[in-house]
Amino acid sequence: MDSAEKRLNELGYKQELRREMTMFKTLAISFSTMTLFTGITPLYGSSLQYAGPATLVWGWIVVSFFTWFVGIAMAEICSSFPTTGSLYFWAAHLAGPKWGPFSSWCCAWLETIGLIAGIGTQAYAGSQTLQSIILLSTGTNKGGGYFAPKWLFLCMYIGLTVIWAVLNTFALEVIALIDIVSIWWQVIGGLVIVIMLPLVALSTKSASFVFTHLELAPESTGISSKPYAAILSFLVSQYSLYGYDAAAHLTEETKGADKNGPIAILGSIGIISIFGWAYILALTFSIQDFGYLYDPNNETAGAFVPAQILYDAFHGRYHNSAGAIILLFVIWGSFFFGGLSITTSAARVVYALSRDKGVPFSHLWRQLHPKYKVPSNAVWLCAAICILLGLPILKVNVVFTAITSICTIGWVGGYAVPIFARLVMSEKNFKPGPFYLGKARRPICLVAFLWICYTCSVFLLPTLYPIDWDTFNYAPVALGVALGLVMLWWLLDARKWFKGPVRNIDIQNDKV
Repeated sequence: MDSAEKRLNELGYKQELRREMTMFKTLAISFSTMTLFTGITPLYGSSLQYAGPATLVWGWIVVSFFTWFVGIAMAEICSSFPTTGSLYFWAAHLAGPKWGPFSSWCCAWLETIGLIAGIGTQAYAGSQTLQSIILLSTGTNKGGGYFAPKWLFLCMYIGLTVIWAVLNTFALEVIALIDIVSIWWQVIGGLVIVIMLPLVALSTKSASFVFTHLELAPESTGISSKPYAAILSFLVSQYSLYGYDAAAHLTEETKGADKNGPIAILGSIGIISIFGWAYILALTFSIQDFGYLYDPNNETAGAFVPAQILYDAFHGRYHNSAGAIILLFVIWGSFFFGGLSITTSAARVVYALSRDKGVPFSHLWRQLHPKYKVPSNAVWLCAAICILLGLPILKVNVVFTAITSICTIGWVGGYAVPIFARLVMSEKNFKPGPFYLGKARRPICLVAFLWICYTCSVFLLPTLYPIDWDTFNYAPVALGVALGLVMLWWLLDARKWFKGPVRNIDIQNDKV
């Protein structure tokens, strides 16, 4: 029995999942969930358009700085609570017996909503990348290429979701192996794109353009306020720099999780911070014609700015789009691996909440596959809800904006509950793990909590003006309805019986 399993038993849980993942495998899954390309690529075009390159480039540095506070706060808690329930379990125990059930209820549902919506963001962006690959492979928008219609786009979205669910029904070693491939795919692919793209481009933008140029596009965005445009241009960074809690979801399956969990959290933040900025710089330096990127008559139909940047670079030098297609496939692979990892994390959260009877029909979702010992029923529940989220693709043009906002607010909002509880709790009631902040925990947790509140707020803002049915950010309405129902359920029924994480070992322990 290692130290993490001993701590798990102290917290009231017996070891049920197989503990065979190494720190590197856990880091791979955490890194794959954050992913190098999947956060930046789909929102790069809109963030660039709001205020030009300078706010986009420096926004990544600012967001990375504050993300470290969140990651460090979570790493300390993870070291003390190496459980699959992670955030949900942390919130219950850190908030104490009075507020623990309500805290864990809020945290669990925020995280569940965020993770399931996260599967949708990967499926949507992966389908969008595949749409551009098909278009460029069949002749480009100008050359009569095939631009996938909405019904086919939805089929691709559903297909990716189902594939991820199928793969997640196999043994965990398969997922871990794929994620090992993922980390090398993204590291090698990222290096290739970051190095090759500026070298292939016939010309590159000047450093003054990349680092100092501000340019609003009120005729396209309806936004003429520089501060407001700058705030919106940060969204790509705020959307990209989360997901590092994936390591915490796998702690019951990780060797030495009280040490390796925090290392995986902080390691994935460090890798993404460096590679993400390099990717943004490579794209921005390689822009050939800033205005042409958004032209609906360009080669990619103005639908996917990174695809147009890649096309302009390779077609400009080699007079064909083969290189752009290959690199788009590398990016698509990142979406595939990211969606697979998020499906793994989402299923673990649903399993943990079902184990504690916090989901309707919990007895179904907490069942493990008899052979592979993975929560396969929870996997397919997440996939089914994700598919339902994607159905409006057929009629609505702002689906990705809504799903992205729901994902970010739910996922990052779930971080806030245990961090706030850690901030206000009495230190004598906390049993630290190997990674311990000591007196630094209050300022670090305070900055982390305030940053999360700010992040959630900006994702509720309108992103285009004037506001009408085509530009309205539906996230406030969707989240309001979902969270309203969850809170109503709590007030009318759940508060009478939901007690948070249910121990399956009888113990006597005064400290959390």
